[in-house]
Parts: sequence; structure tokens; C-alpha cells
Amino acid sequence: MKEIPPTPRVRKQRTNLPARMDIRTIARLANVSIATVSRTINRVATVNPKISKRVWKVIEEVNYFPNTQARALVSGRSWILGLIVSEITNPFFPELIQGFEDVAVEHGYEILVSSTNYDSKRMSQCIRRMLERNVDGVAIMTFGIEEPLLEQLALRNVPLVFIDVGPERPGVSLLKVDYHHGIRQGVQHLAALGHKSIAFISGPARLHSAQSRLKAFQTSLEESGISPDPSLIFEGDHTLEGGLTAAKQLLAAKDIPTAVMCSNDMTAIGVLHTIYRAGLRVPDDLSVIGFDNIHFAEVTIPPLTTVQMSRLDIASAAVSALRAQVETSEGAPPRQDYEITTELVVRESTGSPRGTTKQPKNKKK
Repeated sequence: MKEIPPTPRVRKQRTNLPARMDIRTIARLANVSIATVSRTINRVATVNPKISKRVWKVIEEVNYFPNTQARALVSGRSWILGLIVSEITNPFFPELIQGFEDVAVEHGYEILVSSTNYDSKRMSQCIRRMLERNVDGVAIMTFGIEEPLLEQLALRNVPLVFIDVGPERPGVSLLKVDYHHGIRQGVQHLAALGHKSIAFISGPARLHSAQSRLKAFQTSLEESGISPDPSLIFEGDHTLEGGLTAAKQLLAAKDIPTAVMCSNDMTAIGVLHTIYRAGLRVPDDLSVIGFDNIHFAEVTIPPLTTVQMSRLDIASAAVSALRAQVETSEGAPPRQDYEITTELVVRESTGSPRGTTKQPKNKKK
């Protein structure tokens, strides 16, 4: 006898409702005052949880959309969090934006996103957009201090959160990425495979994050008993094209290294392409490690060994830091730093140095 699948539960919709919903209708249907509905929509903490749940249930049943402008007038806040990133062509940043939006919306906020594209004029436009929309706080995920940006926002007491480095002043929080842990794991992984000649392709020297990753690499080499070789350090720009160029320089060296670590995954993908075009193979001729663990890293050929820096962890910490400042009623809270961890993810782009007879298979994490 053929099984009949269970009928899915459908929330009962209310009928005979006015064509135009407003806060008065919600109050009548939920049997509460208009003020209670207003406080519920504005997520005032003093509203009884049971009453709040009843109001939100009615809102969902009648498909009511609260007037965000009215909400802002009542609360004195825009309920918008700003997010400023360096660029959106690198998949790392769209993934970060998605995580930031998911977490912000979960807590009742909208987001306003701007990209500086490393351009000072564009940066000024980003600032203007944030100030015109009266955002409640701004997460500046450009991986470096932007002084003009900081001054204009700080003068208006807009809560800020930076990544890696930020000023010691009220209303500013900092996300600290532990670059050293993941990069040290990468270097130790290569050293365990037998590599002694390891190159590094950095990001733009002006970026604090690029400087931190290079320093972590050099320190990790020394910890593994390998002397850093300045001739094996190449400056990239965190783009695919930068990876292509740096890889050509690397392959033109008198003594080609057996492995290379890259400051980000886009650089590493550019390296993979250049090696392929040169008629070489990864990891047989050159082992490659990236940094970020963007989704593309899983589907490169071969899949890329890389250092994980969770965009969701960064997004969650950024929203938490801004909320801690925005939602306090006792002035700016003391500065709080948030730790962002890193972890090596081993795939198939790393193996034993060329010329060795044994090529152990990597264990996937």
C-alpha cells in the first residue's frame, strides 16, 4: 500500500482584515495597547516576553511590515548598521557581507554596505552615505586604519568597530585576528612534509593585515628551524592578477622553491593558474597554501590547502561589538577586544617536495 505523505502544517491566516495595516490594527488583534506594540517592534527589553511573542505572532499572521521611519522617530535610532569593506570583487568580502547581514537582521537591524575600493574619494562617499542615513554604528572591515574615515565618524560619536588595528578611544571596538596560529600550522605542515625552501607572496605592504601575515610567516619559519630568505618574499596585491604576476616572478627565480604560502586565497588561485600554464603540477612540482578559505578554495584543481578565517565569526563579533555600544544606556562602554581564530584546512595542494620518491596523501579536515 502506497504511503501518503503527511500534510504540511500551514499557519492559519486571519481574514476580514483592513486593506491597510497599521499599528492600531495590530494592537486590537493582539489585545494590547498601541504603546505596547510600539515597544515590542522597537524591541524594548521591558516588554513582557509572553506579550511580545503574542504581538509578533499577530504581525506574522497578518503579514504586517512595521514602518521603519516611524520606528526610527520613536526610538531615536535608525536601526541600521553600516559596513565598509575594501572591495567586493574578492569573494571574501561578499561572504563577510552575507554573514554580517544575517546576524544583523537576526537582531532587528538593517545594514548599509559601502566599498572603498582603496580610493580616498570613494571613501569620502562612503562616509557621507553612512552619515546621511544616520547609521547606529559602523563596522570598518578594510583591514587597516582609515584616518579620514575615523575622524569624521568619531566626531559625531558614531560607534565604530575595526579589524586588526584601531585607536584607543571611547566608542571604538577591535577585532583581533590571530594570524600567527593558522600560518604557523601551515609552515609546520610544510616542514613536516620535508619542505625547507618556502616562498611567501604577501599582500599590499600598506595593509596592516598583510604586514601581520608576513611577520607571522617569518616567525613561523624560525620556529620550525628554517631561516627566512628575503629573495623568496614577493609582494602581491591580494588579487588574482597579483597572484599571476608574483607566480611568474617566483618561477623565474634561479632556485625555485618547493612550496609557497600566499597572503590570501585569490593570490593562491592565481599561482595555481600560472603553474598550470607553465606545464607544472601542484603539488608534485610546487606545494601551495592560501589564506581565508573562501568557498572557491574547495573547488580549485587541486582543492586548495588554506588557512581558515571565518567570515561568520568576524561578522558575529562585529555586530556584537556594535550592539554593545549602541544598546547601552550608560554612555560608551569600555573598549572590548574580540579574538578571531585561524585554523589550517589541509586539502590536496600540498605534498612532499619535488624529487622525493614518497608523496604522502594529505588528510582532509
